[in-house]
Amino acid sequence: MPAHKKAHSRRSSSHPKRSTSRRRSTTSRKKKPSRGRRWSARVTRTSHAMDTQQGIFKSKDPDKIAHSLLNSAKRSKTRKTTPYQSAMSLLNFYENRGGKNLSKGRKHVLDEAKTSLRRIAGRDKGGAASRGHSRRRAHSR
Repeated sequence: MPAHKKAHSRRSSSHPKRSTSRRRSTTSRKKKPSRGRRWSARVTRTSHAMDTQQGIFKSKDPDKIAHSLLNSAKRSKTRKTTPYQSAMSLLNFYENRGGKNLSKGRKHVLDEAKTSLRRIAGRDKGGAASRGHSRRRAHSR
């Protein structure tokens, strides 16, 4: 048999480094989503779950953001949860969608909007736990 045909023949399974059972599958590799195919962008453009005020997330006033989202949630007829949960979910969605691209200032405003939303909705406990302090047990002696 000519040498050039032998090179194209099947590999021998007796070769220790070239076992056919060790082939890597190409389906396990993660692919980057192509532009324009991100589900979060589509949701932002086409979702009718809540009609929010145009450009509300660009506001620098956390109270304005919180009030607007809560009012939108209250008006919505398509929400599946309470108005508070819907508004908080939308705020979290926007913050998570921004990810690492959000500036520290923008992230701070959105976090303040969450705090404001909790306060407006009456979900803020107002105690030490909400300020990040843990409660200590009183020890009897």
